[in-house]
Parts: sequence; structure tokens; C-alpha cells
Amino acid sequence: MAQTKEKSSLSGSTFFDRVSIEVQEPPPPLHSYLCLAMFACFCPAYPINIVALVFSVMSRSSYYQGDYDGSRRLGRNALYVAVASIIIGFLIITISCIVHFTTMEY
Repeated sequence: MAQTKEKSSLSGSTFFDRVSIEVQEPPPPLHSYLCLAMFACFCPAYPINIVALVFSVMSRSSYYQGDYDGSRRLGRNALYVAVASIIIGFLIITISCIVHFTTMEY
């Protein structure tokens, strides 16, 4: 089954174009890494993990607005920042434990 659409050319004249109705592809899967970003918020690298959470929420917002490339890019940024936040948090915890237990007097 076909439907007609009215299009205008660069000169301003209009013409009709026959466009077939196609089955739309499903959108690509959402990869916003929201759970990872929320887990990263428990690490003691506070400014960094909040940035990961913001990127993740922006990724979800872009996805639901139909900007799939922007959503993928922001989701990837959320992943990288969340992983960096977790690594920095583990380093802070490890260093603070080492300092605490090596300066302890018996």
C-alpha cells in the first residue's frame, strides 16, 4: 500500500512523491549505565560520580527524544566516568586503610 506526500523543491514548486509505508525498525537498545552510575555514587569520589550520574540521565533523555547517536555517546561517557569514579574511590579507600593501619600504635 502506498501513500502520497507533498514535497516542495528548492525553486518553491510543489510535487507529489509516492512513499511506500515501511515497517519501522525498532530503536537500538538503551545503554545509559544508570545502575553503574548510581553504584558509583557510593564511592568517595563525589564530584566525579555525580558527573557520571548526570551523563547517564542525559543519555536516557536523549534516547527517549529519539536522538540515538547522542544517547549512545552520552552513555559511553557515563560508563567511562563511572568506571573512573569507582577506581578512584577504591584507591582512596585503599590509601586511607593503609595510612590508618600503618600509623596505629599497639
